[in-house]
Amino acid sequence: MSSTKILLSLCLVAFVAACAGAKEDVVYVDEPAVTVEPTYTNKYQ
Repeated sequence: MSSTKILLSLCLVAFVAACAGAKEDVVYVDEPAVTVEPTYTNKYQ
């Protein structure tokens, strides 16, 4: 009975450690500034 409890507790610890180990790094990316398109002003007519 005692060895069964030890085996189950080891399996539980291994399962929790495997699930908790998957941490992803967060990467922040600066987006380029958006420029305004030039407008038609009839300057050269």
